[in-house]
Amino acid sequence: MTLPAPTPEETEGLGPLAALVGVWEGDKGADRAPSDADGPDDRGVAHSNYRERIVFEPTGRVDNHAQVLYGLRYRTTAWRIGSEDSFHEEVGYWLWDAGAGQVMRCFIVPRGISVIAGGSASADSDTFSLEANVGDATFGICSNPFLDKEFRTVRYTLTVTTHDDGTWSYDEDTQMQLANGEIFHHTDANRLARVG
Repeated sequence: MTLPAPTPEETEGLGPLAALVGVWEGDKGADRAPSDADGPDDRGVAHSNYRERIVFEPTGRVDNHAQVLYGLRYRTTAWRIGSEDSFHEEVGYWLWDAGAGQVMRCFIVPRGISVIAGGSASADSDTFSLEANVGDATFGICSNPFLDKEFRTVRYTLTVTTHDDGTWSYDEDTQMQLANGEIFHHTDANRLARVG
């Protein structure tokens, strides 16, 4: 069952983020991550199916002198299918800058990584993409010393699509430079429906 979309008062000023207001769940998540063990057909790679819950709450207008932002406070929790213990959490903000035509996502993962990713969009976009690169002063990535040495996140990309049936989906690629110099594509994808 798809729940009704939020009211115009709840989504004022949010541009392409307006469709995300609410509580969402999806159980078709697919995660590809580095593994400590060598698998039989994909060495050093762990594949997990997961369910997740994402909560987006409007923050209202934020003024940075001449810049005006509208945002969503969010939190995400993900569980491997069949497990009661979560394997991933994050908290942060999604922001819309109508004047610059930019969507931004600022988040922290409790493994010791923070990311500010951004990209261009229009107020009525039903698809937008964000990116961040290590070393960039604006849309960048910062990691703790262990992760910077062993699993250095060098690039992050995300594409979000809202669908006509009231659901939305994402495809995420976190590119990590492993200690051996290899670039590993840690990917996640899911489609979510509003539950509240």
